[in-house]
Amino acid sequence: MATENREYKDSVFCDLFYHDVTAKRNILSLYNALYGTHYTDPEKVELIRLEDILFKNFKNDVAFSIDGKEMLLSEHQSTINPNIPVRCLLYVAREYEKMIPQRDRYRSRLIEIPKPNFVMFYNGVRNYPDEQVLKLSSAYREDGRNNVHPELDLSVRVININTEKKHPILKKCDILREYSEFVERVRTYKGSKNAVEKAVKECIQKGILKDYLTRKSSEVINMLLDEYDYETDIEVQREEAKEEGREEGLLHAVRSLIASLKLPPEQVMEMLKIPLDERKKYMKMI
Repeated sequence: MATENREYKDSVFCDLFYHDVTAKRNILSLYNALYGTHYTDPEKVELIRLEDILFKNFKNDVAFSIDGKEMLLSEHQSTINPNIPVRCLLYVAREYEKMIPQRDRYRSRLIEIPKPNFVMFYNGVRNYPDEQVLKLSSAYREDGRNNVHPELDLSVRVININTEKKHPILKKCDILREYSEFVERVRTYKGSKNAVEKAVKECIQKGILKDYLTRKSSEVINMLLDEYDYETDIEVQREEAKEEGREEGLLHAVRSLIASLKLPPEQVMEMLKIPLDERKKYMKMI
């Protein structure tokens, strides 16, 4: 497994399915639920992660391969971003680049690579279908040949794991269902004093992620507080941009987030959803 850059902050989702001692078992449960497989040996799981950060300094993504045959790149988000297929394309290309030695790419023998799968788990408050597919081809500019099948496409399966949607995967994967219930408890207490602590205590009492939360309650609380700080910072900057006038407000937001999150301008503009054709203008003003 590659050495990791731990200057970023992990979400609870990422800890459950990547870092925790139960992570590989959790991954097998998730993978079996998604694809109807029956893997039981954690040694079949190889954890994957790029050493640097592609899009932000808060990690919600989990990448792994199963038995060297299939690779799953998954992400958890509380908002839906239509650029997820583009991000997955960049991520998987860099993963394959790591996997395949440079000299092997020019050999006459066919190089076998694990088949990629892309899944995003959504549990935000805005209404969203129980499942939807986002395609890379949706981002292609008009070329007058709409009836021609694109030579390059990539599909991301977006699954709504909010419990009221009752997606079948929640019955098949207990750890994902309990994670969803945990997030809903946290959301219920949000805004009250010691909200995170109350949610963790209630979940332990009700048997929701009980083992995990009992072992790591203080770490989980810190992860959630960091996650809230990150999401709040982004949302506040977006709201200020609207209030101050679009161009001046966005410029102020970009500058503020670069300073507070220590991120490159392009990543900040991605988070603020500034259109690609406008980014050069802001780059000149930063």
